[in-house]
Amino acid sequence: MKKYLQFLWIGAVFILLIRCSKDERSGTPDNNDTIPEVDTPLYQRHEEWSYNLGIYEVNIRQYTQEGTFEAFEAHLPRLKEMGVGILWLMPIHPIGEVNRLGSLGSYYSVKDYRDVNPEFGTMQQFKHLVNTVHDQGMFIIIDWVANHTSWDNYLTVDYPDFYNTDADGNFQPPPGTNWTDVIDLDYSNEDLRAYMIDAMKFWITETKIDGFRCDAVSYVPSDFWREAITQLKEENPGIFMLAENEGVNYHSQGWDMTYVWTLMGFDSGLIRQIYEGTKDAGDMGAYLQNEVNTYPASAYRMYFTSNHDENSWHGTDFEQLGESAEVFNVLTHTMNGMPLIYSGQESGLNKRLAFFDRDPIVWTSHPFEVLYTTLLKLKKENKALWNGEAGGRPLRILTSANDQIIAYYREKEGDRLFAALNLTAEEQIFTLEGDAFTGEYVNVFTDEATSLSAEQELTLEAWDYLVLAKQAEE
Repeated sequence: MKKYLQFLWIGAVFILLIRCSKDERSGTPDNNDTIPEVDTPLYQRHEEWSYNLGIYEVNIRQYTQEGTFEAFEAHLPRLKEMGVGILWLMPIHPIGEVNRLGSLGSYYSVKDYRDVNPEFGTMQQFKHLVNTVHDQGMFIIIDWVANHTSWDNYLTVDYPDFYNTDADGNFQPPPGTNWTDVIDLDYSNEDLRAYMIDAMKFWITETKIDGFRCDAVSYVPSDFWREAITQLKEENPGIFMLAENEGVNYHSQGWDMTYVWTLMGFDSGLIRQIYEGTKDAGDMGAYLQNEVNTYPASAYRMYFTSNHDENSWHGTDFEQLGESAEVFNVLTHTMNGMPLIYSGQESGLNKRLAFFDRDPIVWTSHPFEVLYTTLLKLKKENKALWNGEAGGRPLRILTSANDQIIAYYREKEGDRLFAALNLTAEEQIFTLEGDAFTGEYVNVFTDEATSLSAEQELTLEAWDYLVLAKQAEE
């Protein structure tokens, strides 16, 4: 299948020529053409618009040569064409100058929770970006850093009791970290809690964003998050809340989605271990079973091979996963949950983006843009891949090569998905076991009709994959 994509990517060259075109439509996000009416308590935690979408992380500083909201807007038609549904913007607030790291500082060193980083543009330009995102039929959430602020945030002067201090009364970085450019907030202070919730409400009411990705949620008391999410969803029931952590307990706090860190994270995720040969497809099957057994069907889980932490601190897709990068991108888009794409992945991003300095992405055509476009279109149209209970729970298909091949099947309301992935550097010839998956399908990358039967024999080249789909009759 990888060879097929190498031909398809040539067509993507055109895309670079039309990226600055504008969509003149107006209105609010409209995704209802592919979403069923839902009136059951099974879906009560999530808005309908989120059921069949993927998420895309935007690094404004590095996205364009200008590093501004306005320059990023020119990419929206391209991202819409690729099938992106939700845009997550890394922190957009002014960055502290005291104890700043690098020339521009960390996005996560917030100087003012109610303003935007002047390097990115003005508040009016941000509101224009939000409106344009909505006009394109997409949704936008922003990163929220609740645990700490910069050393020169105005709260240090106006409300010094909002902070944890050392024995001498001095501000201090969050305990157990090396985050020297930020200082720790004290959530035993009820006034801080009220302030933080009010600041979040400001962005919902004043800029009309669609939710938040919240940083370092485990550093902040869970009862605060329950209170905050309750109040925010009273303000706007349709907002989307993403927690930067994993654990089934977060879903009981009201979060829509959590990270799948143990799959790909911090040099030790399962994907990385499979590529390095210390784990195999059998471990991936066990991982999938644990996901199904541990997390409620309603929980959204975010699957990825890269994000800002992975790219800047641990390496690009290709540094970490080599020739297996493509097959694991297919896995994260089809096996379970909601897929994440990081800025530049569709362009074959082959460098670690500097975190504290300007380091713009070099945009080029790459087969991954075709890959993502195909997979995101499939997710929008095939209910088997939808998120939470709107989609089909994945069922592992056993094969004669369980330690080399991960195969799985998903079905929802007559829509079906079958995937088989070779998680080794060698060709595999194998036989499928059982018959739950049998039937007629279409290859999602070639549009070729095919069928699967009981005890079917298949062959996959090294790090190759087969993805088949079927949609219910109208």
